[in-house]
Amino acid sequence: MAKAIKKKSVIKSKKVQEVTFSSYWNKINYMILAAAVITIVIGYVFMSIGPWNSFPSLDISPVILIIGYLILLPLSILYTKSDSGNKNEVSGSKELQKN
Repeated sequence: MAKAIKKKSVIKSKKVQEVTFSSYWNKINYMILAAAVITIVIGYVFMSIGPWNSFPSLDISPVILIIGYLILLPLSILYTKSDSGNKNEVSGSKELQKN
């Protein structure tokens, strides 16, 4: 004969995990990203003006595209706003530890 198997009651508890970081992208990051996209579009517009060997196509557009791709786009990703208040608190706590 088969034995009856008792099921154990399992109480599921919801664990709330704390988020250790805040949102990385701020309004400033989005503004720099928009400036990068606009700069890149302007660079391609200058590239399309006139024949392929014109002054805007060969001289102006590469400079504008380099500014957009190599300066503004990485800046929008890497820019973080520094809090001067937090730096003072950290340096003050280090001074207290020295004493």
